[in-house]
Amino acid sequence: MTDESAPDGGKALSAGLSERFGTGKLLAGFVVAGVLLYLLVVVAGWRRVIDALEGADYTWVWIACASTIVGLAAWGKAWQIVLAVLDIEVKFKRLVVTYFAATFANYITPLGQAGGEPFIAYILSRDTEANYEDSLASVVTADLLNLLPFFNFAALGLSYLLLRASLPDNAKTLAQGLVILAFGVPAIAYAGWRYRDRVEDIVLGLVTPFASRTSRLTVESVRKRIDRFYESLERIADEPRELLFALLFSYTGWIFFALPLYFAGRSLGLPLGLVLVLFIVPASTLAGLTPTPGGLAGVEAALVVLIVGLVPAIPTGAAVAATLIYRFASYWFVLVVGGLASLFVIMRS
Repeated sequence: MTDESAPDGGKALSAGLSERFGTGKLLAGFVVAGVLLYLLVVVAGWRRVIDALEGADYTWVWIACASTIVGLAAWGKAWQIVLAVLDIEVKFKRLVVTYFAATFANYITPLGQAGGEPFIAYILSRDTEANYEDSLASVVTADLLNLLPFFNFAALGLSYLLLRASLPDNAKTLAQGLVILAFGVPAIAYAGWRYRDRVEDIVLGLVTPFASRTSRLTVESVRKRIDRFYESLERIADEPRELLFALLFSYTGWIFFALPLYFAGRSLGLPLGLVLVLFIVPASTLAGLTPTPGGLAGVEAALVVLIVGLVPAIPTGAAVAATLIYRFASYWFVLVVGGLASLFVIMRS
């Protein structure tokens, strides 16, 4: 397949963004998050936070922003490698724009990161010649590849903390969540693969009542889509060398996505070590399940709790300042870049 654009790529993204913006939940989510962030800063002390930010070395802030972009681009490269296994050839400079646009859509949606794969696959299928099943298989595979370094780095940081001293009570819940995910997600993925016939029966059972009420959906068409999806996964699994190559970019992506917190610490002169950051970032990501856009307020609160709990030498005001700088680089800056990418995807169609 080639990388020539399907004419509906921009329309698909535009429609998807309109749907997500039009629910009213987006605005409400940002308002709630804004209030919670305000309360977080108030508790820490406005003057302490502002004083810390005023003394920051903003060269490190822009380095943190660049690190985030490199991390996301590396994940986009891993995605490209997986697509190539399915004979879907897309130029990297084109795919990375699509990836940033899809990331933007997920970042503005409450719980977007928890269920954005179908939307990303839809945009990809409309922006390239890939069919939806191949697109979804590539997205799911890339996400699973990204989970391995996620858990590895978290385990490395957690081991480091346990060797140094006992884990603070306020960090135990997030650590336990990481352990549950480390075993639970692979188990669910394996069960979905091992018992795919059962999964298909369940999906078809859910679809049947709807199919009987409309001519636009049939049980047979859904069955064919599920079969094509699993066939695509089998083709990907048959190329372990390519998957290993993609995994290298997944690890690279996570390193550069975690580094902005280290750079935020450097900008404020805080003792946030690299190994410590490799635990804090994955642990705080669990708070991204907060029902606000991009996990706003939830991630920030988790970061402050973890930083203060794991590094007692860092005062709360400085921890909040470091958190705000990190989230500027890893969230707000990505929103700007992703928003521009979304406009580009819409315009090029």
